[in-house]
Amino acid sequence: MSFDVWLAFIVASSILTLIPGPCVLLVVSQALTRGMSSALLCILGDIVGGVVLMVLSLVGVGAILATSATLFSLFKWLGIIYMAYLGLCQIIEARKSKSEDEKLDTKVSTLSSFNAGFLASLLNPKAIIFYMAFLPQFMDPKSDTLLQFSILIITSSMVVGVILACYALIAARTRKIFQSERSKKYFDYSGASFLIGSSVFMASTTK
Repeated sequence: MSFDVWLAFIVASSILTLIPGPCVLLVVSQALTRGMSSALLCILGDIVGGVVLMVLSLVGVGAILATSATLFSLFKWLGIIYMAYLGLCQIIEARKSKSEDEKLDTKVSTLSSFNAGFLASLLNPKAIIFYMAFLPQFMDPKSDTLLQFSILIITSSMVVGVILACYALIAARTRKIFQSERSKKYFDYSGASFLIGSSVFMASTTK
C-alpha cells in the first residue's frame, strides 16, 4: 500500500463517516441526553464494533450474509429493534423527575453507552458487506495482506473516533447552553427522537 493510497483511504473514510447515519445519530443522542463522557464511551463502543465487523469481513462472514437473505434480514431487524428500544427507554427516562440520587445513578450507568455503541455497530450486516467491497480497493494483493488490513483498521478507527467526537462535542456544547430542567427534558426527548428516527431510517432501507 502506497502513501497516496493510504491518504485516499483517509479521505474516503472521512466522507463516509461525515454522512449522518445511525451511529452518528446515536452518538449525538448520547451527547444531548447524557453528556460528553457517555458520548465518548458510545464512540468507543462503535469503534470496537467496527473493528469486529472488519475482522468478520476479512474471514468471509460478509459473503455468507450476502448469499443468505434470511440471515441478513435477521441481523438488520435486530439492529432496527435495538435502536427503537433505546429511543423508547430514553422517552421513559425523560418522563421521570430526576432526584440527585437518580442523577448520580445516571452517571454510573453511562457505561451502558459503550454497549449501545457496540451493539448498534455490530448489528449492521450492511457494514460487513460494505467493508468486503470497500477495503480491498485500497489493498495491494502483492503486499502483506495482514499488515495492510491492520493499517486500514487502525486508520478507520481513528477517523471514525475523531469525526464522531466532533459531532458529540457540538451536541454536548449545545446541551450546556440550556441548563434548566425543562430544557434538559427537551434534549432528552430530542435524543430519543434521534434514536427512533435512526431505527426508522434503517427500516426504510430494508428490502
